[in-house]
Amino acid sequence: MQKKKTMPNQDETLLLHINEAIATVRDKHSLFKIVTTKLRLIFPFDLIGINVFDAELKNKRIFLRDYYGEEEVPPAQPGLPNAFSPIAGSPIEQLVADPRVQQLTLLGYMGQYPDYEPFIRMKRLDIVQLTAVPLSTGGHLTGFLLLASRRKPDLSADDEKLLEKIGSLIAVAVANTLAFEEVARREQERTLQLNITNALLSIKRREPLFRAVAEALSQVVSFEYFGIRVQRAGQGPAFQAFAEFSRTGPRAPLAALGPDRDKDEILANEAGIHQQNTALMQAAAIYSGPEFKALAVRYPRLRYVYEHYHTRALLVAPIWQRPDGAAVLTLSAARPDAFRPEDLATVLALTPQIALALENLFAFEQIEELKAQVEQERTYLVDEINTSARFGADSGAFVGSGPALRQVQLRISQVAPTDTTVLISGETGTGKELVARELHNASPRHARALVKLNCAALPASLIESELFGHEKGAFTGAVERRMGKFELANGGTIFLDEIGELPLDLQAKLLRVLQEKEFERLGGTKVLHSDARVIAATNRVLADEVAAGRFRADLYYRLNVFPIELAPLRERREDIEPLLRHFIQRLSKRLGKPPRQVRPADLAALQAYAWPGNIRELEHVLEQAIIVSQGLFLEFGGFAAAPPGLAAGAVSAAGLAPLKTLKEQERDHIMAALQRTGGRVSGAQGAALLLDVNPKTLEARMKKLGIRRTVGVEMH
Repeated sequence: MQKKKTMPNQDETLLLHINEAIATVRDKHSLFKIVTTKLRLIFPFDLIGINVFDAELKNKRIFLRDYYGEEEVPPAQPGLPNAFSPIAGSPIEQLVADPRVQQLTLLGYMGQYPDYEPFIRMKRLDIVQLTAVPLSTGGHLTGFLLLASRRKPDLSADDEKLLEKIGSLIAVAVANTLAFEEVARREQERTLQLNITNALLSIKRREPLFRAVAEALSQVVSFEYFGIRVQRAGQGPAFQAFAEFSRTGPRAPLAALGPDRDKDEILANEAGIHQQNTALMQAAAIYSGPEFKALAVRYPRLRYVYEHYHTRALLVAPIWQRPDGAAVLTLSAARPDAFRPEDLATVLALTPQIALALENLFAFEQIEELKAQVEQERTYLVDEINTSARFGADSGAFVGSGPALRQVQLRISQVAPTDTTVLISGETGTGKELVARELHNASPRHARALVKLNCAALPASLIESELFGHEKGAFTGAVERRMGKFELANGGTIFLDEIGELPLDLQAKLLRVLQEKEFERLGGTKVLHSDARVIAATNRVLADEVAAGRFRADLYYRLNVFPIELAPLRERREDIEPLLRHFIQRLSKRLGKPPRQVRPADLAALQAYAWPGNIRELEHVLEQAIIVSQGLFLEFGGFAAAPPGLAAGAVSAAGLAPLKTLKEQERDHIMAALQRTGGRVSGAQGAALLLDVNPKTLEARMKKLGIRRTVGVEMH
């Protein structure tokens, strides 16, 4: 490199131009384009580079690098300066040891550093000479200006002094530019924080909130994938995705990665956040180039994205690590130099706000869930009051003092304070629902709802939706999201009546809820948790159902933890008289009738009757008698004439005639009901309503007993 012939005033003009550029131009690249252009007028060179040092003179990085007319060595990408690297072990350490204007031959320099990549590239460009100019401000070395040429320079002592002056000016320019960049970075960071804060205050749903965060972050950090994942204690071993976005190009909009993306996308966007390499995500770091490749060899998930999605850089910023879970933000890109330490610092500066956003989301979602649950409970309880007014403490379930009833009360007192699953068995009308209510009311869960579901009252296609709820659009007619009974009973009790009627496919799903306390709504993917105590009831012998293959053995054993068996009324004859008094007083008041007495003969007949419908049937018989009676005593003529079982029972009590079997009594009772309804089984005027049983249950009993619907015609 040979200095062009200039006059002293030309040197002063050069210094003046450089000084003026430093004072007026703030854009880094515009400033140094002016500086290098002016400098080239006096000192011809083919390559210029500026290295800047940290305050301790231990690390360096390229601040500016320009190649003139050389396409085979591309310039560094604007806005992405290289990260700091150690001075020790590099050619720069010799310059730092002797900070003055120096002229060096490339071959001589390469002899000491033969593998130094920049020197190898310079040699391919036929560079032969280097001129190093120290950059100092306030007497402190801040970097070096390097001028490279294909010709040997001819520099005088005055030329070296001029270069020293130029170096001082460029040092000021570099310092100013770095200061401007830092101010701009901080301003950009403050703007970003403000944008995120505004989003945090105004957006209350996950995807829109984190899309806003990702879009704001993309203004200062270049990436192809953005992910926030959270693991909360007790919610599975793997991280749960709360926000995932990707883009196909530098300016392409962020696209949300939903739960229905294909398997390859799921694997690609795991970005190493998997239970087998969770430790990798516990420290803030940038992994790029060979380091990321080494991690890809070690971790299968990273290897997948390395090979199939050409990921070459990963930025990891933990949001929190604590006993109740962890949260991490990750960015990934295909360029190895995509992320700088400044980028990591920017992301880490935002993690407190992102942590607050997560906590707010959790709180807001919990509030919304609780509001929905309270509203559902309110609606449910209003329905309960309207439809179940005849049940409760005055229903007669615990009227009496016989040994069978005392045993039931003992069992209730033993198990009520616990969360143990209870299976109540007994014939229709023995008061299984009332026992369930007593269990709930005597439990620590009494302040929450007792949620009921009759498994025989709904078609199989609707039971699953009733149990677990459904999302909007899950099936035809699902116009909105609906909470299921298990979700509604969270913290309370769920009573599954006629559990023996539950279809086999739903039995498996119910078993999962009992074992894992978790389920999904129909049409949903979110795993929900329910802390509901389960009480089940059946009028079937479930052990026989298991043997017949109609009921799962594992579900039976899971339900039959604490059995309570209710005796039929025919085995509680000592309780019939107190039950009569109880129902007469309550029903007379409700019907607006005066209380009437029961004749001794009628009492004996009622006590002798087998009561296949149990307490429910007794209540209905008394209600009918109260309605039709006019004198001082209750008239049971209609009852005595219609059910042959009662007449036979009365004769048996008086004349010691043989008693009919229970099957015969039940058959006669159903026949009497069919006679009253003209053979109709279901509907408002049907026998099922009269007997207070499910129509399907009645039809099954009729088939078993050989009874046809047509009155007076029997099957044998």
